[in-house]
Amino acid sequence: MTLDLAPYLSAVEAELRDIVDAASDAHMDECHAPISPLYDMIRYHMGWLDADFYPLITDGGKRLRPVMCLLACEAVGGDWRSALPAAAAIELIHNFSLIHDDIEDQSETRRHRRTVWALWGVAQGINTGDTVWILSRLAIHRLHQTGHDAETVLRVMQRLDKACLALCTGQYLDLGFEQEETVSLPAYLQMIAGKTAALLSASLAVGAILGGADESLVQCYASFGHKLGLTFQIVDDILGIWGDPAVTGKSAASDILTKKKTMPILYALGWEAERGHDDLARLYAQPSLTDEHVPSVLALLRRCSAHEYAQQQARAYYGQTAQHLQSAGPDHPARDALQALAESLVGRTF
Repeated sequence: MTLDLAPYLSAVEAELRDIVDAASDAHMDECHAPISPLYDMIRYHMGWLDADFYPLITDGGKRLRPVMCLLACEAVGGDWRSALPAAAAIELIHNFSLIHDDIEDQSETRRHRRTVWALWGVAQGINTGDTVWILSRLAIHRLHQTGHDAETVLRVMQRLDKACLALCTGQYLDLGFEQEETVSLPAYLQMIAGKTAALLSASLAVGAILGGADESLVQCYASFGHKLGLTFQIVDDILGIWGDPAVTGKSAASDILTKKKTMPILYALGWEAERGHDDLARLYAQPSLTDEHVPSVLALLRRCSAHEYAQQQARAYYGQTAQHLQSAGPDHPARDALQALAESLVGRTF
């Protein structure tokens, strides 16, 4: 039986809007200053308003992490509706990180729209991201209203706080890599474990906790999310070089033009160094790369089979995700839905 995810998505969207609206209404009652634009910038980023703060008709997006949280809760025997505040908190954490990432990366567009900082300035962008993070913290407290005791709420809060710390340290490493000539593959894996995998892992662990799972079962779901996060990032690295722009929404070989140190590039640089070559290293040492450089870089990646290496690594991690999910107990429609979601994330390259 295929599980219909529409009710989960609709419930997450309603919870998110209620969290933002409740905070906005509370502030409107407490002060006379015009603070509504702060919350409208949040609504803009979430896709609910346009740049003039007029409502948009939107489906809200995939909301992958909160939906996986709810499915994990249901798969272990819990009521997924009781986990909605945590699912919303997870989506807010993800979005606070995106708002800040856009500033740090100087990205002026996201999802084909101008970013918050590009429209309203860096200072307001930072403050908006901070506000979204605080809203995520307040959302967790709403778990009391859905029947969870204080000890459970604290366990959830600790999981998400640790994920936020890992996310920030992963971002620190990623920013630092931009200034380094050489980055090892183990260092790269440490970076994506924080930046990409940590929140996905926490999303599934939190769902299992709220579903009443014991610690060993919680760890199965956490490990599933961790390996899925690693797989997803490596697949994204592959698509950033060889992906179809019509599918990815990025220009062809976008990661080459920005000189991102992704897995295929790092593997190729290491392959060269072991053999006394420096062709790719010299190209990447240039101040910038243009479309004219792309064929040369692609040829160097073919020389060492970097595409095949990255695919092999993605397959290996994805195989581990299946093992962890199989260890999570008997079949359940929600667990099957988690497997299907995982396949939809990584099935674009193998």
